[in-house]
Formats: sequence, C-alpha cells, structure tokens
Amino acid sequence: MRIKLASVMVADQDKALKIYTDVLDFFKKYEIPAGEFKWLTIVSPEGPDDLELVLEPNTRPAAKTYQKAFFEAGIPSTAFAVEDIQREYERMNKPGVVFRQGPTKSGPAPVAVFEDTVGNHIMPYQV
Repeated sequence: MRIKLASVMVADQDKALKIYTDVLDFFKKYEIPAGEFKWLTIVSPEGPDDLELVLEPNTRPAAKTYQKAFFEAGIPSTAFAVEDIQREYERMNKPGVVFRQGPTKSGPAPVAVFEDTVGNHIMPYQV
C-alpha cells in the first residue's frame, strides 16, 4: 500500500490552480469535469508520477468548518519539501503571496508558512 492522492480543500478551484501552478510551480495533471466542479489534481515537476494533490472544492459545510478552523488556528493544511527554504521564500515572496512566517528553524528543519489565497496555510520545509 502507498499514498497516491492527498487532498487540500480550496474555496475556488480555478484560483487554486493558478497559485499552485504559477507561484508554486506545480503542474496540472488532471482536470476532469464533475458536475458543477471538477476532478483537479496537480503534481510536482520533480515527481510527476508520485503523489497527486487534489484541489478539492470545500462545498460541504463540514469541509468549510474544518478548513476555517485550521486556518484560524494557523495550522498548515499541508507541507511541501524544499531543498532551500530561503531560496523558495525569496522566489515566492512577491505580490499576492502572504507569508505568516518567514524561514524559521523548527526542530531539525527550517520551515515557513504562507497563505495559498484559497483558505489554507501551507508550510514549505527544508529537507
């Protein structure tokens, strides 16, 4: 058994796709119509056949409550491994990207936290 899909709730799939591809440099893998929404996944260019991240619409009340509670508590919804946290911070620190925490030593790995503009805190961490 292995992990192949993980989801992150998003308030707007199109806006999410834009930030996850234009700012974070992921690639769209699937965009399949599914009624009012779509099955929308992204992958890392460093492992396009590895894990897919589903940009899941938060249309259900439980999803909205979960996402809002995590966001208000400052808890990241997911984390991404990076080789150089300072370089990624500088690359992503541009208009539209709000960092809640710049690169900070946290245990054995430096981390940062930013808002993805669709309701989540995301934590890049240096491996």
